[in-house]
Amino acid sequence: MVEKSVMEINERIMDGSVRVVTADKMSEIVKELGPEEAAREVDVVTTGTFGAMCSSGVFMNFGHADPPIKMQKVWLNNVEAYTGVAAVDAYIWATQLSEDRGMEYGGGHVIEDLVAEKSVELRATAYGTDCYPRKEIETAITIEDLNQATMINPRNAYQRYRVATNSSDRTLYSYMGTLLPEYRNATYCGAGSLSPLFNDPDFETIGIGTRIFLCGAKGYVIGMGTQHEPINKLGTIMVQGNLKKMRTEFLRAAIFQKYGTTLYLGIGIPIPVLNEGIAKKTGISDEDILTEVLDYGIARRSRPVLRKVSYEELKSGSIDINGKEVRTSPLSSYFMAKKVADELKTWIEKGAFMITQPVERLPRDTVLKPMKQSRELPLVKDVMISEEEVVKINEDATIEEAAHVMIEGQFTHLPIISDDGKLVGIVTAWDISKAVAKKYERLEEIMTRRVITTDSEEPLVLVVRKLEKYNISALPVIDRDKKVKGIVTSDRISKLVGGRRRL
Repeated sequence: MVEKSVMEINERIMDGSVRVVTADKMSEIVKELGPEEAAREVDVVTTGTFGAMCSSGVFMNFGHADPPIKMQKVWLNNVEAYTGVAAVDAYIWATQLSEDRGMEYGGGHVIEDLVAEKSVELRATAYGTDCYPRKEIETAITIEDLNQATMINPRNAYQRYRVATNSSDRTLYSYMGTLLPEYRNATYCGAGSLSPLFNDPDFETIGIGTRIFLCGAKGYVIGMGTQHEPINKLGTIMVQGNLKKMRTEFLRAAIFQKYGTTLYLGIGIPIPVLNEGIAKKTGISDEDILTEVLDYGIARRSRPVLRKVSYEELKSGSIDINGKEVRTSPLSSYFMAKKVADELKTWIEKGAFMITQPVERLPRDTVLKPMKQSRELPLVKDVMISEEEVVKINEDATIEEAAHVMIEGQFTHLPIISDDGKLVGIVTAWDISKAVAKKYERLEEIMTRRVITTDSEEPLVLVVRKLEKYNISALPVIDRDKKVKGIVTSDRISKLVGGRRRL
């Protein structure tokens, strides 16, 4: 049995005899030597991850102006920061958007500009008091002008991420990147075997007080992150570090198209190999790490799981989904994650980074709860015209036949189906009118083929958003096989909303 202490390992760091390997190498060592011998051979395993960490930001102290001001609102390069802290303190979030540039620039860009030692425009307003009489100020600052610039991130270094794909017939823009329609791609995050929290899944060495590599500087774990759910291997950590010591090499702002801004961070955590049990856990490989593939084409929190997949499969470049080969692409950088782990290894070997014993372990039994909603949202099934009431027509029908169906049933929207009953298009009364004027004969000449659809369990608030976004007044309700199960119209929604208001 092998037993070591953090103190013993730190002594080896100081005298230069410490043995450090990166997590990807440790899996090879454990496989070759076994956990017990690997624990004898290795003292520290360095991990790394580099990806978008939206839940990040910086506390800043600007110092007092003359005459002084108690900032009520403050903007940095036109990105608003939170000022409900103290007179000249503020916190800027990575995802906060610019008021004049929108999604092209945000809090993450301000943070990167500060680390790059660029000048940042500060503008603040106040209501004025006897001790803080000033009501506005405009100035330019750099990071050196700040008394303190402390990065404090509520949720970083997710243990693993779920894979995102899209079964719908339209492109989706999400925090998992751009998802092409009909399973044409799948995106994922995380460094796999290099991932910090996968190398210490029981939080034996990662806890409050653990010293870490944070964006090229030394930082610390200060608690469990928000949404920390280790039971489902979705652990997170809360971290802090000195922004003035960080480097843009490991801190980069980014834009997710039509979603917003974020901040890519490099985080590395050393795992002291105190015994063979820890050695075994740090020997994890990409093939051992599984995650779920979710269908983001279903716009709900409880998206269906299509299958489980390993990081080894994800990194291969494609995965199989329902018999279809789907291209995979990472949103995080394995290259940069390896660079983080390598640099942390060098720091330790040179005696520039000591291992810390956490003062308290992170919890291992927390479960993520959904938001409590005191009022249930109405769903499509509560308002849709049922399958029995919906009249459909085959794609081979004539325009004259479609017109007769609409007149007899007093419909303004007519779903078009194929011979096997699947939705292939839709026509409206307006389409029929145009067709008559232009003397078209067949439905296939006028029908809309890229139909915006919904399903019976989708909340109506999302349906209303679709109606507004695409300037339409009805959505066919379909099942997983694209069979028409009903239709929901703006008129039906208006009646439901009006009725609830009267109640």
